[in-house]
Amino acid sequence: MLKVCKFGGTSMADARALKQVREIIESDKSRKYIVVSAPGKRFKDDIKITDMLYRCYDEVVKSGNCKKIFSVIRNRFNEIVKELGLDFDMNKILDETEEAICAEKSADFAASRGEYLSAVLMANYLGAEFVDAAEMIRFDSSGRLNNEYTDDKVKTRLDKVKYAVIPGFYGKDSHGKIKTFSRGGSDITGSIIARGVNADLYENWTDVSGFLICDPRIVPEAKVIEQLTYKELRELSYMGASVLHSEAIFPLVKSRIPINIKNTFRPADNGTMIVPSEQYNLKKESVITGIAGKKDFSVIFIEKSMMNSEVGFIRKVLSVMEHYGLSVEHVPSGIDTLSVVLSSEQLKNGILTDVVNEIRENVNPDYVHVIENVSLVATVGHGMARRLGTAAKIFNALSDEGINIKMIDQGSSELNIIIGVSNSDYEKCIHAIYNAFIND
Repeated sequence: MLKVCKFGGTSMADARALKQVREIIESDKSRKYIVVSAPGKRFKDDIKITDMLYRCYDEVVKSGNCKKIFSVIRNRFNEIVKELGLDFDMNKILDETEEAICAEKSADFAASRGEYLSAVLMANYLGAEFVDAAEMIRFDSSGRLNNEYTDDKVKTRLDKVKYAVIPGFYGKDSHGKIKTFSRGGSDITGSIIARGVNADLYENWTDVSGFLICDPRIVPEAKVIEQLTYKELRELSYMGASVLHSEAIFPLVKSRIPINIKNTFRPADNGTMIVPSEQYNLKKESVITGIAGKKDFSVIFIEKSMMNSEVGFIRKVLSVMEHYGLSVEHVPSGIDTLSVVLSSEQLKNGILTDVVNEIRENVNPDYVHVIENVSLVATVGHGMARRLGTAAKIFNALSDEGINIKMIDQGSSELNIIIGVSNSDYEKCIHAIYNAFIND
């Protein structure tokens, strides 16, 4: 058994957390490759190291140095080193890092140093080898991950390394400069390393005991999801579930490596297993897996008689969205109707009016109407396709709560049902669906 473990920002926040991390790692000898994030918040109003590093970059651009802001970062790392009783010169590494941030004048380089410093510290604490992600992870000239080259580099670099700590979040671009993933990208680094070493399991350690069926801020009693498939994770992540970076599964899909979401501060909890469909345990299957959603969408409703016989109608409508650089979320349609769902954030500053006018010019519809302040709620479940009455149960639950459904869109895979409701009904909608299926 070979495991790759990734520890998030809260797991690296202070000396107490690092002691817990070491205990977890040393309790299982199969945990050989450790990916770490930058230290996160220690308390509610604390500032993440990565945020301070972005401030360092801003200060370097303005004044040429970042001594004042970096001193806060310096103190944070030195405090951890002191509390752990480590005997190595962290200040030398911090000096070199501050100088490099000033010399590079790169936002990506500055932001990446949190993970770099975190990994250097953790490697010393564990007695493991430090392996820089920049030695292995490569992006192409378009800024996309170069998968094959990266896999080769990971295999070559780690082949004879039996115990290593690796910083998450970054690699190198085609010019040899440091490039970061999007925020939360250490999850992606972990999955890349897991694929590269052909791990049996990728453990993602965070501050929650797995994915919850829905947002606990809306349903405080929400239960943990025991298992879900890659596809279910994609659906839930897209709709706002944020325990794991939505792109972290891609490196693992072809290798069929499962992911275990675990809680650093409650390591005995089983957490959530994320598996390929063929590894899904049908004995534990429930009708739905999770409920997630987002607020603030706009729906452009278009009606035209004989729309179905007009060749290129949908293409003409979507070409308007492309012309304005708009990302379309959903396109539910009927025989004479078409709805285009977009995030309202894209339609500010008069863009919505321009889009509607251009749709009228391009397709000459009978009727165009815009519905704003819409929330989308996705009910996702591996078992939905094999259970009769799932949609009816959702609609009945919403009807009982007096919630008006503005839009319905069911995925072709029958893995999810997405409904649109008013923003004002968003929380009540999620609560109603949870009660219908989980508290039934």
